[in-house]
Amino acid sequence: MAEANAAPTPDELLPDEPITDHDYDGIREFDNPSPLWLNFIFWGTVVFGIVYFLVYHVFHLAPSVAELYARAEKAYEEKAASAGQLAMDEPTLLRLMQDPEALKSGQAVFKTYCASCHGPEGQGLVGPNLTDDAYKNVRTLADIPHVIAEGAGGGAMPSWKKVLRPNDIVYVAAYVASLRGKNLTGPRGEEGQRIPPWPSADTGARDGEGGGAGS
Repeated sequence: MAEANAAPTPDELLPDEPITDHDYDGIREFDNPSPLWLNFIFWGTVVFGIVYFLVYHVFHLAPSVAELYARAEKAYEEKAASAGQLAMDEPTLLRLMQDPEALKSGQAVFKTYCASCHGPEGQGLVGPNLTDDAYKNVRTLADIPHVIAEGAGGGAMPSWKKVLRPNDIVYVAAYVASLRGKNLTGPRGEEGQRIPPWPSADTGARDGEGGGAGS
């Protein structure tokens, strides 16, 4: 009677299923082949790797990431050389604020070095909001590159003059100035004091419109 009531073994439960010959604490595995879709992925990556190696490292039919970076670096250096040394003054900033290419350069620097504190759009995070009219360390347009270069707030705003090229400081200062007036909502309230609008790019006189900057 005891033998009749004995529990069937795993092999008896699935007599037609292939089972591996190893056993881990009573756990055994099916010996099924890999699904066809997984084989396609595996062999696809092998084929892709071979093609990639031949295209980029043997026959050089397309530029590698390193080559693309070198080209971009060279283009930047040529552009910087043609621009000459930019002055960190108000007329230069006003001119660059009207130059889409200059603002694009400044935005690239901002996204890399400034967005972690001031937010990707300048709306402020741990650093002040750069899109309103209130400033903690800026009173004139020319103060922006000075704050970027020298830092402020006892180190809360670090000095970037040993990290950024002088022209990059001017480009990012122009971009920061261009953010003023967007008035984006951020986690920090208005900080510092409100200052007069930036001078007009045409006349150099202050008008009644806000236009781009940070705190």
